Amino acid sequence: MSAYTHEIRQQVFQQLDQVKLAFAARGWFPGTSGNLSIKISSAPLLVAVTASGKDKTVCTPHDYLVVDENSKPYEATTLKPSAETQIHTAIYRNIPEIGAVFHVHTVPNNIVSELYGNQGYVTLRNQELIKGLGIWEEGAEIQIPIVENYANIPRLAKEVERVLNPQVPGVLIRNHGIYAWGKNDFEAKRHLEAFEFLFAYHLQWLQVQHIAVQLAEQHAIQPHNPLTYRTAGQL
Repeated sequence: MSAYTHEIRQQVFQQLDQVKLAFAARGWFPGTSGNLSIKISSAPLLVAVTASGKDKTVCTPHDYLVVDENSKPYEATTLKPSAETQIHTAIYRNIPEIGAVFHVHTVPNNIVSELYGNQGYVTLRNQELIKGLGIWEEGAEIQIPIVENYANIPRLAKEVERVLNPQVPGVLIRNHGIYAWGKNDFEAKRHLEAFEFLFAYHLQWLQVQHIAVQLAEQHAIQPHNPLTYRTAGQL
């Protein structure tokens, strides 16, 4: 990537603004949660990342800073990087070709991570939006890793490193959120949107299956009575 300059830094900050506001409009940053980063330079590794504790529904001159490969501020600043910046830098170190990492907390990704947390992954298949993750095979299947939500960030970063798969652009943290990435901010955004659609679809499909089973069981108990649907209050 290009050498670090003030102009490049400002350009990257503007890119982060656009992504931040798009995700904030979807409600993906509850309670100042979540963090975003875009790589500025590979050698040395320099990353623009969201500052800690900021309201991500607004834009100010103090929303981002640049950190080095050790997740330390590259320039003198009063800002603190997001607590989980070490996870971002770990992903960049292990998958050098990527250029952006985005992390959000949503109800669907939290529920999916808890449902399948014990087995350490969730498998999704036969869904059109898997193509949004760059997987185009017919009947495609993707296995998204899930790691435990350790309070110790260095330990959590190592767990994320352990399960990284360059073919799967995301990792779930149990009852926490998802990290998704791509070769640039556009691709990382597309990947995150695809993941969130797949999680929401999967949860709704499980609900539909449960209702269908209940209806089938009721029909089996009373095979001679047609299924009827009554509004609330009817007998």
